[in-house]
Amino acid sequence: MTGVLLLSLLLIAAPEPEASLPQQPAAAAERQSNPEALAFIAESNAQADVDRALADAKKDGKTVLVILGANWCHDSVGLAGWLDTPRFKDMMRDRYTIVYVDVGTPQIGKGRNLDIAKRFGIRKVKNTPLLLIVSADGERMNSKKDAIGWRNAASRSEDEIYRYFATFEPET
Repeated sequence: MTGVLLLSLLLIAAPEPEASLPQQPAAAAERQSNPEALAFIAESNAQADVDRALADAKKDGKTVLVILGANWCHDSVGLAGWLDTPRFKDMMRDRYTIVYVDVGTPQIGKGRNLDIAKRFGIRKVKNTPLLLIVSADGERMNSKKDAIGWRNAASRSEDEIYRYFATFEPET
């Protein structure tokens, strides 16, 4: 009888099941809801892809986004995921031509397509993604600091990323 009484007391004192689960911080919950897209294709001819994007941009009066990243990188797939959502596609359609360039793992000496970064004035790729905003004439429009600053893309909010591209003005 004491065993049944003790078990009854424990059940009465036990917290509600959902109350015993650890609560996630808001930022972690937001990161989990970020879309992801595996847009970086290792077998792609990156130089030809960039050349095609520049030609299309010139014809259409757009700016080119050259995003150097990799599918193993959560920041790269996070940025690609946002750009693949309807909200971003609607805004980007009239302004940008996007080209994704797979750079492998340059951080450990196994990079590829690094000549694309050099083409636009970035000597070394140390992190991913690297975001180059390029005029249709092939001139990089954002600073080196801005280009490499996207290594935290998955930590940025949807609104912050949207605002950046919607209001981008070339740096002088």
